[in-house]
Amino acid sequence: MTASTSRPVIITVDDDPGVSRSIARDLRRRYGEENRIVRAETGAQALDALRELKLRGEPVALLLADYRMPQMTGIEFLEQAMDLFPLARRVLLTAYADTDAAIQAINVVDLDHYLLKPWNPPEEKLYPVVDSMLELWKATPEPSTDETRVIGHRWSAPSFAARDFLARNAVPYRWYGVDDDESKRLLEAAGVDGSTLPVVITPDGSVMVAPSEADLAAKVGLSTSPAEAFYDLVVVGGGPAGLGAAVYGASEGLRTVLVEQLATGGQAGQSSRIENYLGFPDGVSGAQLTDRARRQAVRFGAELLTARQVVGLDTTGSARRLKFSDGSEISAHSVILATGVAYRTLQAPGVEDLCGRGIYYGSATTEGPNCAGQEIYIIGGANSAGQAAVYFSNHAERVHMLVRGPSLEATMSSYLINQIEAIDNIEVHTCTQVASCKGSEHLEVLTLQNSSTGETREVNSEWLFVFIGAAPRTDWLPGDLQRDDRGFVLTGPDLRGKPPGWTLEREPYHLETSMPGVFAAGDVRAESVKRVASAVGDGAMAVTLVHRYLEML
Repeated sequence: MTASTSRPVIITVDDDPGVSRSIARDLRRRYGEENRIVRAETGAQALDALRELKLRGEPVALLLADYRMPQMTGIEFLEQAMDLFPLARRVLLTAYADTDAAIQAINVVDLDHYLLKPWNPPEEKLYPVVDSMLELWKATPEPSTDETRVIGHRWSAPSFAARDFLARNAVPYRWYGVDDDESKRLLEAAGVDGSTLPVVITPDGSVMVAPSEADLAAKVGLSTSPAEAFYDLVVVGGGPAGLGAAVYGASEGLRTVLVEQLATGGQAGQSSRIENYLGFPDGVSGAQLTDRARRQAVRFGAELLTARQVVGLDTTGSARRLKFSDGSEISAHSVILATGVAYRTLQAPGVEDLCGRGIYYGSATTEGPNCAGQEIYIIGGANSAGQAAVYFSNHAERVHMLVRGPSLEATMSSYLINQIEAIDNIEVHTCTQVASCKGSEHLEVLTLQNSSTGETREVNSEWLFVFIGAAPRTDWLPGDLQRDDRGFVLTGPDLRGKPPGWTLEREPYHLETSMPGVFAAGDVRAESVKRVASAVGDGAMAVTLVHRYLEML
């Protein structure tokens, strides 16, 4: 996570404009290079400045306030300022006649020092005090950040969704539980009560309450709008197949844009460790592989759009037009469908209500540290479930794998089976499925059923991660684009010659769909090999076929 580079702020408050300018001038002369001097002439003005600094994540080192001010005295200001920046050092400016009040303020607002006016010469009466205060502050500085901050509840599904979205898009963020002291300070600075969560505060100080993914993406600097209206190639989906297509398309001179609904990487991007991908003998996490591929695509000139949902595809002459959920659209000579698959939902009583509140689809690696010392349950017997079990074994007290079949051999790679057998705190339960889930605020109880005997038992757990197969993301495609009975896109030889409505003399290319110029790559394609390497290969091969198609236009 990135450390803030903001200069510590010194705030002065005095209702006398002449005095205010004088002390600010003296402070800038001595401390202006390493500190930012902010001047205010009322307590309310200074508090507004402090709230803005709080939202922007800037550190405040020192507060100097005049004792006698109308509407709000210096003591009243410092008392409220403490709620925002409790570690900032506090100095009261006072006339000789008010020294008794200043001494009393030491107990009221935990005053660090009081200065008598006038303070000339500053070298003798001002700077030694400020030097001392800054040294004390540096010993215990206010935590500062230029990251996005997320305030939410541990068992809030929208709060989890915001954290997961930021993590999967490699956006640095800091999480605060809504009951944390710092959360209360941030909420007060933002002027919201925290009744609706999450509250997201971006590094520029913008505040969003329960933002949509599109709004969140735009605010944290992700690209959401296409730069052009027409491209050579639009890639729909940002998993390994889509990223592979974007890299090869852009590197070979095609005007390429990749459109992703949630986050690049797809299911592979959520994998804690991929150990059988060529060129990574020590393994690589899905997030690392995704980040490298994303940066590679951008370096070659591909555009990457995030949080954009494609809802329609049609033909207008030689162009292929894609429609977004907000009503906008883009067009291209060619399209590669790389939308991948979505985890199938668990059909058991109580699951829907507890989703995001203890029940998660995929590995949800952001929850790993929260599982420390607890027992968690993982449903699934394929590689993704095995990788998640290995990852969570580093955090949880015990990981229980619930496998519907009699063993792992038929569905999981042997290297993963060997790893799981060697980890003491992973326990595999075969012929076992979840019959129901219960909980009030969050998941609390699972009912497990033995699929051979029908016997059930209840176990206590706050964590369930689901990997039970996948369904293709193809329900948005036009009806005349042919799919198999499970919804996977048919391409090339699987179309068995020229499909109905095919207008070209040739038959479809190997990865071409029943709509000329529209190709499919990766898991969304019927009969594809569900592996990261094969998906990347599909993406690269699809670009080669796109070139062949474009030559015929």
